[in-house]
Amino acid sequence: MKIKETPLKDCYIIEPTIFEDDRGYFYEKFNEQKFEELTGINGHFVQDNISKSSYGVLRGLHLQKGDKAQAKLVSCLEGRVLDVAVDLREDSPTFGQWFSLELTDENKLQLYVPRGFGHGFSVLSDKAVFSYKCDNFYDKASEGGVLWNDKDLNIDWKLPLGDIILSDKDQVLPAFTLKNF
Repeated sequence: MKIKETPLKDCYIIEPTIFEDDRGYFYEKFNEQKFEELTGINGHFVQDNISKSSYGVLRGLHLQKGDKAQAKLVSCLEGRVLDVAVDLREDSPTFGQWFSLELTDENKLQLYVPRGFGHGFSVLSDKAVFSYKCDNFYDKASEGGVLWNDKDLNIDWKLPLGDIILSDKDQVLPAFTLKNF
């Protein structure tokens, strides 16, 4: 496994070593010991989530706040998504900055999104199956987020505006400038 830094503090791309032959492939998706050695972060995960979405679905920007904050290790098991992480930690040198990365079933890349970050993705293929490993349990009372099209963040979701499909919840998240996270 290779770890690559992103421009955002504590946010990492994980590139697996893939062993392929005429039978198919094998790779280690995550190794807690290697991850901690390479990043200094204890990546102990307690909950796995899977979502399936169709083209144009945009999920985000979501986070959990306070003691229930979650770090996530995300990947695309089927299809292609644009994954976006936004640093919402006010004491961070990269506060208010975002990073995006295309995750696909072919490139098998993963993104480690630390606690205190907003996270979302847009589906670029006909359908996508997305995996989230979380280091804390989900707690509805701790939900937070930032509006997907916040003018200050100006995220390019790589979808035509008319193709974007949002949940009712994601349509009314607060703007970044309100700092409701």
